[in-house]
Amino acid sequence: MEAKEKPRLARLTAIITQLQSKRLVTAKYLAEKHKVSVRTIYRDIRTLEKSGIPIITEEGKGFSIMEGYHLPPVIFTEDEANALITMELLASKNKDQSLTDNVSSAIEKIKSILRYSQKGNADLLSERVYFGGNNELERSSNNLMQIQSAIIHFRLLKIEYLSTEQKRTIRTVEPFAVYSNKGNFLLIAFCRLRDDFRAFRIDFIEKLSPLEETFTAHNMTIQDYSEEYVK
Repeated sequence: MEAKEKPRLARLTAIITQLQSKRLVTAKYLAEKHKVSVRTIYRDIRTLEKSGIPIITEEGKGFSIMEGYHLPPVIFTEDEANALITMELLASKNKDQSLTDNVSSAIEKIKSILRYSQKGNADLLSERVYFGGNNELERSSNNLMQIQSAIIHFRLLKIEYLSTEQKRTIRTVEPFAVYSNKGNFLLIAFCRLRDDFRAFRIDFIEKLSPLEETFTAHNMTIQDYSEEYVK
């Protein structure tokens, strides 16, 4: 058995979950995730296919599960259920209202499939975990969900931005990524006004309008951006 390899049944179950959670999953990703060889992953995929799971193989790209096929809801371990509660409480301290609302709604749906005994434990834990800092009166933005949608659909955004120097400008930007820095969400985007990439604090965006126009995806990763622009 390879070093730190999971029991095969547990690994097969995890692979199904990962195939359901992504549009396309590579053998390399699964091998690294489960600390096994790529050859082992190919054997696992064949086993799942023989068991009736409709896995689609895209040569040179990866694997996916046939659209519309769903397995029964997964059963969360106690640690996984506790982690979900913790994530909900962390999100509640975030400054962006749209993120807080959507995380709470998603967690509520997830909690609905917990085993009966886990539901009581989840309620107890939510009363016993506390994170200081932000509160409901300190929401300073409501744009994160629209920005994330624009990123995945390559849609231009028109923003009215107030800089730290209190200078207001109107920009048309090509949203690229979002990252968090010292508790603040930053939008990384190609600014057509400056003809270069810029970082915008999301809570400084006073008005945001998604445009119908789309743009060509940037041939760059977040790591490429960091190496070139983050000093």
